[in-house]
Amino acid sequence: MPVVVVESPAKAKTINKYLGSDYTVLASYGHVRDLPPKDGSVDPEHEFDMKWEVASDSKKHVKAIADALKDDNALILATDPDREGEAISWHLEEALRNRKALKKDTPVSRVVFNAITKTAVTEAMKNPRQVDEDLVHAYLARRALDYLVGFNLSPVLWRKLPGAKSAGRVQSVCLRLIVEREMEIEAFKPREYWTVKAILTTPRGQEFEARLTTLAGDKLDKFSIENETQAEMAVQAINSRDLTVTSVEAKPASRNPSPPFMTSTLQQEASRKFGMGARATMNTAQRLYEAGHITYMRTDGIDMAPEAVSACRDAIADRFGKEYVPGSPRVYKNKAKNAQEAHECIRPTDMTKDAAALGLSEDQRKLYDLIWKRTLACQMEGARMERTTVEIGSQDRQVGLRATGQVVLFDGFLRVYEEGRDDVVDDDDKRLPQIHEGEKTAKSEINPEQHFTQPPPRYTEATLVKRMEELGIGRPSTYASIVTTIQDRGYVIKDKNRLIPEDKGRLVIAFLSNYFKKYVEYDFTADLEEELDDVSAGDRDYKDVLNRFWRDFSAAIAETSELRITEVLDKINEVLEPHLFPPTEDGSDPRLCPNCGKGRLSMRTARSGGAFIGCSQYPECRYTRPFGPPNPEAEASAIPPEGKFLGEDNGDKIYVMKGRFGPYCQRGEVTEDNKKPPRQSVPKDWAPEDLTLEEAVRLLALPRLIGPHPEDGVNVWANIGRYGPYIKHAESTSDRGGTNANLEGLDEVWTVGMNRAVQLLAEKVASRKGRGQAKVLKELGDHPEAGAPVQLLEGKYGPYVKWEKINATLPEGVEPDTVTLDKAVELIAERAAKTGKKVAPKKAAAKKTTAKKAPAKSAAKKPAAKSTAAKKPAAKKAPAKKAEPKASDAQ
Repeated sequence: MPVVVVESPAKAKTINKYLGSDYTVLASYGHVRDLPPKDGSVDPEHEFDMKWEVASDSKKHVKAIADALKDDNALILATDPDREGEAISWHLEEALRNRKALKKDTPVSRVVFNAITKTAVTEAMKNPRQVDEDLVHAYLARRALDYLVGFNLSPVLWRKLPGAKSAGRVQSVCLRLIVEREMEIEAFKPREYWTVKAILTTPRGQEFEARLTTLAGDKLDKFSIENETQAEMAVQAINSRDLTVTSVEAKPASRNPSPPFMTSTLQQEASRKFGMGARATMNTAQRLYEAGHITYMRTDGIDMAPEAVSACRDAIADRFGKEYVPGSPRVYKNKAKNAQEAHECIRPTDMTKDAAALGLSEDQRKLYDLIWKRTLACQMEGARMERTTVEIGSQDRQVGLRATGQVVLFDGFLRVYEEGRDDVVDDDDKRLPQIHEGEKTAKSEINPEQHFTQPPPRYTEATLVKRMEELGIGRPSTYASIVTTIQDRGYVIKDKNRLIPEDKGRLVIAFLSNYFKKYVEYDFTADLEEELDDVSAGDRDYKDVLNRFWRDFSAAIAETSELRITEVLDKINEVLEPHLFPPTEDGSDPRLCPNCGKGRLSMRTARSGGAFIGCSQYPECRYTRPFGPPNPEAEASAIPPEGKFLGEDNGDKIYVMKGRFGPYCQRGEVTEDNKKPPRQSVPKDWAPEDLTLEEAVRLLALPRLIGPHPEDGVNVWANIGRYGPYIKHAESTSDRGGTNANLEGLDEVWTVGMNRAVQLLAEKVASRKGRGQAKVLKELGDHPEAGAPVQLLEGKYGPYVKWEKINATLPEGVEPDTVTLDKAVELIAERAAKTGKKVAPKKAAAKKTTAKKAPAKSAAKKPAAKSTAAKKPAAKKAPAKKAEPKASDAQ
């Protein structure tokens, strides 16, 4: 039986069902090898030699495949039909050859299928081939490039820009898009304009809306009416004239469906319609693919197999009627730059099945429904409409208005699906009443409306992917990971589905744009992607690509080695000056410190990695403000560097201050005799700038002594800590021991009584006693090599095996009933290897036997010795006696 290898166990299960008992189907669980995350994994000095390492989690999967090959001397690699899948097959074959699991006569073949259906899988098995070296070379080039950029550029960032985490070849360019869009938004100055709309009435009493297009005989553009005065004059001009319909023009119009989904458009539409992120979309699509419901979901192709087109047309006729089926199939031209990755579009494998027929989870149901409808729509008749334009004007031609509308004559594909839009657009698709040329119209209402131009919108994951695709940056399989990585790094946050750059992200781009400008340029990145596509197509040598890139990149890295941090910060201040220090209205120096009037403001970095604006006179002047343009309103309500004076209490001045770990209130001032005046953190839910004197005094009265505990007389306190309000059972709140119990609300700190405190403390003690007592499911026996019992237990996060201090969770899919002692020992060994612990061979038994004999012999020599002093020498002699059994055991 040949051994068939796929990536996932879910996929293996489905394929095994189709192939039957004639094949052994196993999963590699994704990539089995990768470059170790350390220097030297790619060696530019030796033709970019790459040192691969089998991941610890993958060793057992490779072993399982190697074991299967002992009985089945044939290997079929059936990983995904793209460059990444080709790389997984190559890695697996190399790993098996390295461990000599493949014999010289072992046939190794590669099969690909675009859908996990019985027809697709069995047909693929009839057409095996070898691993495509060109696709593997393209993978090697990308992996080497990403490694060389990451492992050479990231350390530069760490040294020169504290707080920066990493940089990536495509990741940094993607981040640049988001940062530049944000700077466009901040630099945007809105412009006022007005429109005038009128509600007009036909002679038959039907109302319709028209907008002003001509005034004083001139055609209006967007900014023709600039202010309210001009708008009121326009209203008067309309009111003072009679209006007549001058023309009615009806034109036929049509709309054709969008092409079927490829990776990028699926991510965009799932984001628009469901708010699903790129990663969530791809994970859901992966599950649909592995279950055999859709074709492969990483593709930049939009063509559809002929048999799928035929099935789609039949499904349309069955569900909606033959009038919805066009005379000939629609053909969509593939826009993919790289033919090697131009697979079929993303579509259902069975067009007769809608989402309701499959029994899917909520996310899978929504995504499958989207794919199914889009696929049907792409082969349906277009929508036919009639678009009507009505011109209305005054007799003197000084005033003109226009009304537009449309009527859908045949809905076509719109019956099933309409593509979402990133921005709302006025389509003028309102239905108009019956209107005839030459008719007079009465004026019911005239409404002037004020508008302001809007800045460009922030990117969503959908619009970002669309823009990257337009620029030729990245490829379908990389979009989700790129967008996710910049969020995981803390460079970007997502708020209401919009991507907003954080301080760290801005600083990284400012640094890279000045010292590594070439490598964050859109054209350079797109050109490099095209070169890699040429490698995939076999038109370029991948080592030539790597050589040219590394020659210039290594030189750029070397140039930054002598840079000082202060030099880097000065440069970033210069670059970001228009953004951080925009011109003031009164013409004064925008970088002059408003607090001391002497120092100059500049960007600084904090230990946490964030950035802020500070004064050059620090520490004499402690003025700071958030990173970004000045915000006078926010600064007015903010706490000043020297603290905000709230008032006096018992002769002490009370302040609220900003500290390294957050805002706090303080009683008194720091002096030589009082270097640490009483302080108390302001709770997270309280706005420090709104703190009152009374609230500060209450906080400074903490911790509050509730009283001595009735059982042991030890004090019980109420206080606010790092994790919120709590009570403590200890002599003082500074004691590290004692028992803490959380309070439900902040107000309880000042109101909780002894009865309630005793109850909470008792509940906490009881929960501690019960914690960690896992239920024993099975006693498996003693460890065969090291002794001591091995148990199977039910834990908080699922079943696991335990030996001594080593716990090993059962792998997914392993049922507790099937766990044997041998399986448990294997899991314990794997866990020990990961944690660095050792499972020592059993020696304890030999020691115990000898130890028991020693007292007996010493007793024989000294029968009268009963005292403790007499026993001690015998115990010391015991080790000497142990040497003999060890020697005989060794023989």
